[in-house]
Amino acid sequence: MASSSSFLLLAVLLALVSWQATASDPSPLQDFCVADMNSPVRVNGFVCKNPMKVNADDFFKAAALDKPRVTNKVGSNVTLINVMQIAGLNTLGISIARIDYAPLGQNPPHTHPRATEILTVLEGTLYVGFVTSNQPAPNRNKFLSKVLNKGDVFVFPVGLIHFQFNPNPHKPAVAIAALSSQNPGAITIANAVFGSDPQISDDVLAKAFQVEKNTIDWLQG
Repeated sequence: MASSSSFLLLAVLLALVSWQATASDPSPLQDFCVADMNSPVRVNGFVCKNPMKVNADDFFKAAALDKPRVTNKVGSNVTLINVMQIAGLNTLGISIARIDYAPLGQNPPHTHPRATEILTVLEGTLYVGFVTSNQPAPNRNKFLSKVLNKGDVFVFPVGLIHFQFNPNPHKPAVAIAALSSQNPGAITIANAVFGSDPQISDDVLAKAFQVEKNTIDWLQG
């Protein structure tokens, strides 16, 4: 009986540990924990502001997400609202973004290391997709893609490389994305690999991509 009870206790403890390990953000232990951006204390996330000093503005931002944005050189603009813009998002594990796409514009291949993303098309058409990880065949680096129209929804699993592209040469597109972290982070693949500071050795990248070094030098330039 004692052995059985010990096994049950161990199983429960392992379940609790594994649950905590897989959680995207730490779960709140109170109604809210508004981030105190001025605190000198450094923790995973932000320490809580005195709840007696919390007000409605800690949960609000006049973000004008209904207004179009000017796009960048790849033809997109991501307006992210995370804990840095709304302090009340601290510990709540969620953020939101408006993404504008110029005609033939794209949100290039990137990952969110701390969040799953669910994207809804508000205007236009988007070609989207993601690539699975280096898991065993036949699912190794499998590419899953879809053409989305207005009102369609698509999910990008946490940490996987994904993109969105507006295939229409004449009309812009707009999407809203919700992300399962107060601070999802973003790693744009091209910028990280070819635009790092300092640069990754061209010997390393030439070997990795199986191309000539002058091709790597051109890409880094």
